[in-house]
Amino acid sequence: MLGRLPKARRASLCSFRDSTGQPIDQGLAIFFRGTASFTGEDSLELQGHGGPVVLDLLLSRCLELGARLARPGEFTQRAYLNGKLDLVQAEAIADLIESSTSLTARLSIRSLQGIFSTRIRCLVDQLIHLRTYLEATLDFPEDDVDPHSREQIRLDLTELLISTRVILTDAHQGERIRDGLTVVIAGRPNAGKSSLLNALLQYDAAIVNPVPGTTRDLLRCDMQIDGLPVKLIDTAGIRETTEPVELEGVRRACRQLEHADLILWVYDTRLGLEPNELGELPPAIPVTLIRNKIDLALPGADSRIPNDVPVIPLSALTGRGLAELRQHVKSKAGVDGIGEGSFVARRRHLDALRRGLDAMQRAAHALNSGIGVEVVALELLEAQRACGEITGEVTPDDLLERIFSSFCIGK
Repeated sequence: MLGRLPKARRASLCSFRDSTGQPIDQGLAIFFRGTASFTGEDSLELQGHGGPVVLDLLLSRCLELGARLARPGEFTQRAYLNGKLDLVQAEAIADLIESSTSLTARLSIRSLQGIFSTRIRCLVDQLIHLRTYLEATLDFPEDDVDPHSREQIRLDLTELLISTRVILTDAHQGERIRDGLTVVIAGRPNAGKSSLLNALLQYDAAIVNPVPGTTRDLLRCDMQIDGLPVKLIDTAGIRETTEPVELEGVRRACRQLEHADLILWVYDTRLGLEPNELGELPPAIPVTLIRNKIDLALPGADSRIPNDVPVIPLSALTGRGLAELRQHVKSKAGVDGIGEGSFVARRRHLDALRRGLDAMQRAAHALNSGIGVEVVALELLEAQRACGEITGEVTPDDLLERIFSSFCIGK
């Protein structure tokens, strides 16, 4: 296609030619040796002019010469398999491409630079160091672990547990920033749910009408609060009804409540809460009461509000209380303190860290119970395997397939 191999790592102006030697396009060609390429393999990068026709001609010529189309995520997968990236860094590339907020993009870059990976490797190194000492005692059973050494093991294990809990907390924060928070707005008819949705979005996404039961179906909208992605879901007013369409809307609203990260239960401050109104909500989902329409009545204490449920007085019409609500949602997501060590994380990272932490806790219990050190060493090995899954040191093939199949084509 070029008639020559360009010098490595130098941009060369070349004509890209078809099978007859006729130029298809003119652009830059950059050749990378495997040791200096993204994938760890010899690579040739062609930078031509834009336009679908020219690009299609260039692509057809490449395929004619023996190339093939890349599978989703194949370039990043090759970089991982050739040791240029670990699995966390590979996933960070996909997260960076898919970033919906500037905060997600910044934290994805940090993960790509290795901040998360470094912390996991330090954790694994600590586990290996402790396991090495314990397993040495198993090789020489006549040298039992003396009380002083057992106490040092206990201290090292306690430090491991603390470090793991801190990383798990940071990873949970990173997962929230990446995946966002699902907030369901619910309540009785005419409480002002759709008005609250519009006020938060700062545009009219939902129809607002004084007729009860205006909202019949779920309305999903995306917004962000200081870089935190938030999925807002407006629901039909929940009440007893025999009208078929409204009944289906109520059923969908109740089902959506079970999948929320946070429920904003809206009620009219002039009417207060009905008896047992909150008893209908899923017990495991956090609830915040929105005492709406405070511009129409004097706010006062409601004797039916449980002491452990947060309440935000608000007027969706005037905007009073919206700033407090936004800050509250952010705090409920646990993303208040974004520091230099923050990073994005995925649910699989959280799962692996939890399994590692559970194994360390079992090891600590075994040590404190006076059980043989072989049990402690075995639990620490399990913890090491769990943490190793995060960076890809211990990774099943089916997990790799799932991860890279979610990438954009060719990335």
